[in-house]
Formats: sequence, structure tokens, C-alpha cells
Amino acid sequence: MIAVVKEDCPTCRLVEPVLQQLGSTKPGIVVYTQDDPIFPCDVPQVIDDRTLKISFDLEIETVPTLIRHKSGQEVERVVGWNRTDWQRVTAIADLGEELPAHQPGCGSRSIEPGAVHKLRARFGDPGIRARRIQVNQFEDEIETCFDRGWSDGLPVVPPTPER
Repeated sequence: MIAVVKEDCPTCRLVEPVLQQLGSTKPGIVVYTQDDPIFPCDVPQVIDDRTLKISFDLEIETVPTLIRHKSGQEVERVVGWNRTDWQRVTAIADLGEELPAHQPGCGSRSIEPGAVHKLRARFGDPGIRARRIQVNQFEDEIETCFDRGWSDGLPVVPPTPER
């Protein structure tokens, strides 16, 4: 089982005791945290995902997200906090009884404005191909573009992996 959370989300802070309970009763649960590497505390397997690679790979849009795997394949996903769904996925009948029945989650850091393009360039297939041009460290990149005839007279902005 996998949970993806961030400390900057009220719903994730709400489910912290649930994650602690899962950590003590389900030894295989892994919690990925998007912003604070020590959140949630007192959970055995918390992995720092500040690079957002795991969140990107798992296509996390909302936190908290709870994912159940079987034979290495995702079989079920719960987004936000819904006591009935979390109880069903974890097979723990009294999980989160002290919490409200439902509370929506927060937006994942992996879908914040500008993050998707950066993450796709860094971890995914950007869908375009280009060759990398090396420019001497003492040359101006924009002047180099003009010198090589890559402009129609208008200013040129050299591409970066994110663009």
C-alpha cells in the first residue's frame, strides 16, 4: 500500500493518526511526502518525494491519496479522506472512527502551475526531440543564436528542457 501526502494540507494533517495506525498494523505501507520529509511523524516508512518523481509517476493529482497494489499493479485508489473507502481498501473496520466521515483533499504539488511541464521534461517523455547545442561559457547564448542565423531579426530565447 502507498500513501502520498503533504504537510501543507489540512486533510493530510487530519489523517496523520490514521497513517500512524497503518504504519503499525500494515508493515508494507509506504508513505511518500511531497514537502516535509519528517511528515507524518511516527510512521515507519516515510520517503521524501520533494522531487515529485513518485507523485509524477503515480499521476497524483490530490493528496492524500491511498493506493492499493496487488502483484505490482495498482488495483484501487482513494483520493482525499473518505472513512468508508479507506476502511475498505485497508481492510481495517475501525480505521479513523474518531475522524469526520469525509473531507476532500488538496491539490498535489505535482500539478501546481508550471510543475507539470518541468516534471514532464525531467522525468517523462516531453513528446518533442531536439539536439542539445553546447555554447562556450564565455559566449552569450542569445548572440550565438543570432550569429548562427537562427533568428529573423526578432529576439531569440534559447530553449531549455522545460520549454
